[in-house]
Amino acid sequence: MKGKIIILSAPSGTGKSTIISRLVTKPELRLGFSVSATSRAPRGEEKDGKEYFFLSHADFMKKVEAGDFVEWEEVYQGTCYGTLVSEVERVTGRGDNLIMDVDVKGALSIKRRYGNDALAIFIMPPGIDVLAERLRGRATDSEETILKRLAKAEYEMGFAGDFDTVVVNDDLERAVEEVETKIQVFAIDN
Repeated sequence: MKGKIIILSAPSGTGKSTIISRLVTKPELRLGFSVSATSRAPRGEEKDGKEYFFLSHADFMKKVEAGDFVEWEEVYQGTCYGTLVSEVERVTGRGDNLIMDVDVKGALSIKRRYGNDALAIFIMPPGIDVLAERLRGRATDSEETILKRLAKAEYEMGFAGDFDTVVVNDDLERAVEEVETKIQVFAIDN
């Protein structure tokens, strides 16, 4: 049996990565990850095919032109990231459900491509003020960076209605349970 695709998207600081890290510990959800491709050089101990598939910018663009990506984006000038169709097929083909952590545009692109075989979940912060507090509480970014993240978050939140479902993360445990239930209904109980 082929696996399904679960897409999570959220503004920075909303708790998406924490939710995903909790979900992947639940074997009954059969969650697997794809390895992304990038046109940047490996850093430190990163290995090709493990952390990323490292491609030259020219090779990355050839794959884009060939339709080999489900979604991709040029994050910085000359630095692209994307998800290869072959990776989606690798994970779902072995019967695992692919969980994807992607930006709003990538999420909606994947949903358009896979339709009813994909569940797009938007993780919403309880409010922009709470998000600002969370980002400042991390103490990892400058105020200028935080303001940019908040502006981007407001933009991204405008797309929440385009997702299959929205989960408000005002309580982490409840949000994890809600996302788990949605995955269970969509990918396991069907």
